[in-house]
Amino acid sequence: MTHKTSLATRTFRSVVATAVSSALLLGAAVPALASNWDIDSGHSHLGFAVKHMMISTVRGSFGKYVGTVTLDDADITKSKVHLEIDVASIATGNDKRDEDLRSPQFFDAAKFPKITFDATKVERRGADGLNVTGNLTVKNVTKPVVLTVSGLTGEIKDPFGATRRGASAQTKINRKDFGLTWNKTLETGGVVLGDSIAIDLDVELKKKQS
Repeated sequence: MTHKTSLATRTFRSVVATAVSSALLLGAAVPALASNWDIDSGHSHLGFAVKHMMISTVRGSFGKYVGTVTLDDADITKSKVHLEIDVASIATGNDKRDEDLRSPQFFDAAKFPKITFDATKVERRGADGLNVTGNLTVKNVTKPVVLTVSGLTGEIKDPFGATRRGASAQTKINRKDFGLTWNKTLETGGVVLGDSIAIDLDVELKKKQS
């Protein structure tokens, strides 16, 4: 009787161990889900800089934009980025200049109210950087650009329970590639505006509720 009880006990334990092992293996096989985030424009910055008359740098920013990011930490190449910028929100600290930039002479904000960016490829760069290649559309002209992303942080909880992350990114474009061709030659040589535009982003991401 004791032998039969012992055998039954061992058999039961073996079944339980097998079930637990199977459950663990199944759990390990389930990939981590990608997480979805909104760009918090109230705690982010989207800026640009251009040479003026070959001697100084004019800096500006866009105040209104929305963006979404899908992050797959297990396979970063599956991550996605979408950004929409309100052209009329451009600000350089000079009202007259801002009006000119919104006019048909430059961005033509009435006809082309949005600048967009959509990632087409995400890849790791070094230990903690990313290269995000995507299509930038300005004035209905679409060109590929590469954002150099650094400082992607881990997740934190804010005082209100929301989950947040942060990152920075930079790129450079030639404004003439996007139809921003206005310029004037200086009497002393050179031009009023440089062609190269440096773009920098500092973004705070807020995790979407699942």
